[in-house]
Amino acid sequence: MSDASRAKKSGIGYQIEQKMETSYDQLEQDGTPEAIRTWIQAVLSGDDEGASVKSNKQRDLHEWLKSGSVLCKLINKLLASIGQPPVSFKKKAPNTFAAFGNIENFNNGCMAYGMKKESLVQSVDLWEGRKGPFVNVINTLHSLGMKANEGGFQVTYLGVKAPTLDS
Repeated sequence: MSDASRAKKSGIGYQIEQKMETSYDQLEQDGTPEAIRTWIQAVLSGDDEGASVKSNKQRDLHEWLKSGSVLCKLINKLLASIGQPPVSFKKKAPNTFAAFGNIENFNNGCMAYGMKKESLVQSVDLWEGRKGPFVNVINTLHSLGMKANEGGFQVTYLGVKAPTLDS
């Protein structure tokens, strides 16, 4: 659904959306999206399909990640490093249903990797790509990078500031 056909938020919904957008702007200023992009590209090096994105801008990151295939490739590398089986995914997600399936498989892989359910991405936050809710995607990937560091994964995630909705 495009933003043009979506009803405008008001009241508390508007305030929450604005706070989330401000949080994303702060994360961007702190370099968290750049650290995430750099880390994912390093983990997926040699995988030409999954390792290219135009920039660290929210719209570019959204387009790069929204089908879920890059996320599944990422979690499969992490799972392989601890001897866990890979998650299945569709390389080309031609529709919302296929992309949501990929995102769900990514989340399942994250749980198998040891992340808590509360830390996982909501499919709609990634698929729609609105700036405010996209902060949740960034938080999930930041948490995954930190979890990989804790586990001694060979490619170190260099994000330093722990993102929170209240910061």
